[in-house]
Amino acid sequence: MSQTEVSLGSWETIKTINAPLARHECSFVNVGDAFYLLGGRGVKPVSIYDVKTNTWRQGSEPPIEIHHFQAVAYKGQIYMFGAMTGKYPYETPLPNILIYNPKKDIWRTGPEIPEGRRRGSAGVVIQNKKAYIVSGIVDGHNSTHVPWVDSYDFETGNWEVLADAPRPRDHFHAAIKNGKIYAVGGRNSSFATKQTFELTIPEVDVYNINTNSWTTLPKSQNLNVQRAGTSCVFLGNDLVLIGGESSSQKVAHNEVDAYNIETKLWQPLNHLNRGRHGSQAIVYDDKIYIVAGSGNRGGSPELVSLEMFVMNK
Repeated sequence: MSQTEVSLGSWETIKTINAPLARHECSFVNVGDAFYLLGGRGVKPVSIYDVKTNTWRQGSEPPIEIHHFQAVAYKGQIYMFGAMTGKYPYETPLPNILIYNPKKDIWRTGPEIPEGRRRGSAGVVIQNKKAYIVSGIVDGHNSTHVPWVDSYDFETGNWEVLADAPRPRDHFHAAIKNGKIYAVGGRNSSFATKQTFELTIPEVDVYNINTNSWTTLPKSQNLNVQRAGTSCVFLGNDLVLIGGESSSQKVAHNEVDAYNIETKLWQPLNHLNRGRHGSQAIVYDDKIYIVAGSGNRGGSPELVSLEMFVMNK
């Protein structure tokens, strides 16, 4: 990967009329023209951003502390698979799916997650009527990372165990394009060996939903700046990896890298205005939005700034 930033677009810090509640290890999802900032360490009410008015308002609190999850939206509801609760380093995964209804501002406990497949800090994506949960960690930050892959059918409520990933990873987000799930970034958290931040993962693994099989991109396409706590989305044919944390520096990473699935090349994009990890990115109206997270490795400072990436035409 080249070390030279490519000016394919730029980041703008949006001057919102008011601010959301600061948080990290949270999720950020859009439903319609509203963005929902959910979870984070401690019991945090939902912060709701209205794109049209450029304002934030406060929603209801979840019934339990939730953090370390990649939320997804399906038919106007927001689903949290494999969120964790509790304090570092022995956080525990929730036994049930947690569901938030944005229209009614109501939380409810959803179906049970199979007992032997519960974990947090996993990548989660949706394809058609199914959610796919990739990898994660069972026992907080304590060396129990797993390569598991499961699907959940929203219409039937059925769970299916799928092919394991080539390697376990946690503290990452997955992204999907053309029926393929990309697992990029992340680490093998290992508090037990005093390597919570060190064991970052350079390889990019790709799951083909149609064949229930995995491939790993060639070593030449490994991630150059290894980090975890990243956000990951597709913008067109570009897999965009945003921010993160690592043992190599105290301040959160501001790097943004794009992998084009047609050219099979990585390009470093313009940096975030504020490095951050432990949040989630949204693609809305062909722009990327990211908010909150932590500004340094670990849990502080918790941020409130909202940034938007606009690709050059």
